[in-house]
Amino acid sequence: MDQTHDLDLRIAHSPTTLRELAVDRLRHAIISGRFNGGDRLVERTLCDQLGVSRSVVREAIRYLEAEGLVETLARSGPVVARLDWNRARQVYDIRRLLEAEAAAACARLADTGVKARLRAALQDLESAFTDAAPQKLYAASTAFYEVIFTSAGHLIAWEIVQRLNGRISRLRALTLATTNRRISGPAHMARICAAICDNAPERAAEAVRTHLGDAAEIARQLLEGEA
Repeated sequence: MDQTHDLDLRIAHSPTTLRELAVDRLRHAIISGRFNGGDRLVERTLCDQLGVSRSVVREAIRYLEAEGLVETLARSGPVVARLDWNRARQVYDIRRLLEAEAAAACARLADTGVKARLRAALQDLESAFTDAAPQKLYAASTAFYEVIFTSAGHLIAWEIVQRLNGRISRLRALTLATTNRRISGPAHMARICAAICDNAPERAAEAVRTHLGDAAEIARQLLEGEA
């Protein structure tokens, strides 16, 4: 293969595409509640709001549909997916299984480096809770769990969790609206971190299950109340 023209293949522009930017903006609008469940996503309106072409909007909608944040109805077209307890319960069940196993495995394997990274991630998470900045909180929560899953070697499980991340963040935004969730969230994360740093697998798994059980109960009350 002639490689004399390799320079012609180099990408000179930013790797962030318009589609990625559009997906990020729309995802945030859905998670933050600017777009509510059942709201129609009209292409022309979104083109004007985002300042992009219809093809970019369509790509973004397809991407968010794969994340479970958008669904396409026969007569209405793409709409924001509704949050209901049945779907939320399944998300929490999957998280409980994957995150408890990952936390236990991480606790067994955690060395000094892993513990330092996890404590740093917890500190960022606690700062995000204090600042009450939603985007910062979602990013910090993702980073905290990424340390756990990758350190445990549960890479396939982490891929699954990432596919659910849009729905997870949406539920997190819902439960964060309650006062008791704001107080208990950092405490739960601190217990998970402490158990892993103590190399206590069973305690780490139980801390995860307790955390998700509390969050799921708040979500159930809110969603069934709305229903």
